[in-house]
Amino acid sequence: MAAACSNKIIDVFWHEGMLNHETGKGVFDSGTDPGFLDVLEKHPENSDRIKNMVSILQKGPIYPYISWQLGRPAQVPELLSFHAPAEYIDELVEADKQVEADKQGGKMICAGTFLNPGSWDAALLAAGTTLSAMKHILDGHGKLAYALVRPPGHHAQPKQADGYCFLNNAGLAVQLALDSGCKKVTVIDIDVHYGNGTAEGFYRTDKVLTVSLHMNHGSWGPSHPQNGSVGELGEGEGFGYNLNIPLPNGTGDRGYGYAMKELVVPAVHKFEPDMIVFVVGQDSSAFDPNGRQCLTMDGYREIGRIVHSLANKHSGGKILIVQEGGYHITYSAYCLHAILEGVLDLPQPLLCDPIAYYPEDEAFAVEFVEATRKYHKEMVPFLKGS
Repeated sequence: MAAACSNKIIDVFWHEGMLNHETGKGVFDSGTDPGFLDVLEKHPENSDRIKNMVSILQKGPIYPYISWQLGRPAQVPELLSFHAPAEYIDELVEADKQVEADKQGGKMICAGTFLNPGSWDAALLAAGTTLSAMKHILDGHGKLAYALVRPPGHHAQPKQADGYCFLNNAGLAVQLALDSGCKKVTVIDIDVHYGNGTAEGFYRTDKVLTVSLHMNHGSWGPSHPQNGSVGELGEGEGFGYNLNIPLPNGTGDRGYGYAMKELVVPAVHKFEPDMIVFVVGQDSSAFDPNGRQCLTMDGYREIGRIVHSLANKHSGGKILIVQEGGYHITYSAYCLHAILEGVLDLPQPLLCDPIAYYPEDEAFAVEFVEATRKYHKEMVPFLKGS
């Protein structure tokens, strides 16, 4: 394989300390042992998933296009740019002190979200590593950076943990971009779950366009009051700048591609961002235990290409990619590989899909996208008449 061109390099920001976040075993993500099962499974957000993502980038065919950068922990004052006021962070710091002193067990912060010894340090590493990746782009050292981080972050709201997330890594990076002179930032989130925390953080500003393509799961309790519906459009100056695309469960490559081209692309063109943050979760794959969508490597690759094209037109090619979910231990790594191939706009796939086959009927997705496009034209001020 020919050496990668310098303009086709992804700077991957990573720190192995993030593997020290232990999430335990139980019935899926509950942390419970009912007492009548011989084999308990690891919590879906475990370190094995990330180890495979690291290894496929080190050893897979994409490796010539990867430049490794060392992550670092965030300092508590940095967190307050998104997580303010400080009471929420103070609560997490105090909870960490308690679990570190106990050493016998952790603390459930909210459903499925466990703080164990080492978890807070890993969360600080995830936040700081994402901030470093954004600063790398802002300082002109590269155009494509990928924050390979855990624990994930896009469900963490300014004052609330949620859905395995303590700190909103992407939200912190968006705020850093704004504070550093970017006029407008677009967030495109393809995790199978609504990026409610990021949306909540920028719900009242017209400087950030948050777009989330997710399965139609609704609210899941006190930590996640948002329902991810098309009607959650933002408030005040931010009205119309939160676009939710809750695709019908079972949507696959063609349905996602249609939504990207008919809803996401026109909105980004109208918004004209000077920075794009691409929030990726491979839990929208056909084989993920935590999602009900049917993307394959081909679909992820095409989404990556579309984001690449948008960045070339609006942000000078600059894209920060932030890792979120993706819980199939092996296939998530393959889908990550495909996403990055797409973002690099490589002419041919580097890696074949080892398992994908799913008969897709995109009719429901197309019908939903058409109805959503009509709704956006009627309700979203900056899209009216587009």
